[in-house]
Amino acid sequence: MSVKAIFQAAKVEDACSPYDTIHLKVFYPAQMLGSSLEKNMGVFPADSQQSPFKVVIFFNGINCGIELYQWLAIKLAERGLVVVTFSWIAQNLPGIVAITPGVEMKNLTPKVYGTEPTASALPTLLAALERLQSEGVLAGLLDLQHIILGGHSAGGRVAIESASPRFFPQVVAAFSYGAHSAAIMQLGFPGDTILPLPDALPLMLIGGTCDGVIANNGALYGVTWKQATTPIRRTFQEAISGGRDDSYLLLLEGANHFSITHPCDPTTGTTWLDFPVTESEELLRNLIVEAIGLFIDAHVRFQPTALANLNQLMESHQQGIALFESK
Repeated sequence: MSVKAIFQAAKVEDACSPYDTIHLKVFYPAQMLGSSLEKNMGVFPADSQQSPFKVVIFFNGINCGIELYQWLAIKLAERGLVVVTFSWIAQNLPGIVAITPGVEMKNLTPKVYGTEPTASALPTLLAALERLQSEGVLAGLLDLQHIILGGHSAGGRVAIESASPRFFPQVVAAFSYGAHSAAIMQLGFPGDTILPLPDALPLMLIGGTCDGVIANNGALYGVTWKQATTPIRRTFQEAISGGRDDSYLLLLEGANHFSITHPCDPTTGTTWLDFPVTESEELLRNLIVEAIGLFIDAHVRFQPTALANLNQLMESHQQGIALFESK
């Protein structure tokens, strides 16, 4: 299958210039017909036979460029999804300019947490999708009532914290890599606190046993993690009630905090805190995309064999899987 991408720009209404513009790169299943528009402008029509397309909005980690997730976006688009990645340069913290997933800090405080979404970029992204639905190569081809949120690190956190029909009725599932819901002490929480997630939709939490970024950042949460996966495991155990058999925890043996990125960018972010990968990076990426793809196929697209295939993956004990369970 051919995958192509288009670009969009969107203004964030309540942000101040020059930090008020989000740039989107939207990946989609395409068809090559040999038209003059393709040859002259590089604009390719979508493969409308696969529409309407479910949409994945992916939130990057802080200071992680969207190009690091292009491999994942392409793989998911090859499965018949539209995938939105975006770049927003802003100041989440005063004086610190960074590529941000958009974190609404005031909604992470004790009096507000759980009552409002923490993904500050999401309203702008949803509005941009509405525009794409009305004009251009994806016009009329998007299923905007079935949107999946995904993300890495801080981006994964805002994805799973904002995945509630109470916040955004069109969001139907969420997944994260290298993310958890431990409370930041500086915002006013007691140490060693795991905050609840909305727990109203299918969720998948993925992490690596060699995540040095999580292992080295326990002080932010008032605790020393015994294992790199401890806060992710505790988020699954304590922040999600379960009972619907649509919440999943996948821990990858030998994966680190940046195993979801490719290629890794050592010039920004917190790569220097990470532990070395001890498994094949290609194998780990394949497991990540297979688990996410089957999760979406089973719980959003409702493909007939997807749930059985996901359960088979959980029970396979194949190389690279340290733990895979559901509740």
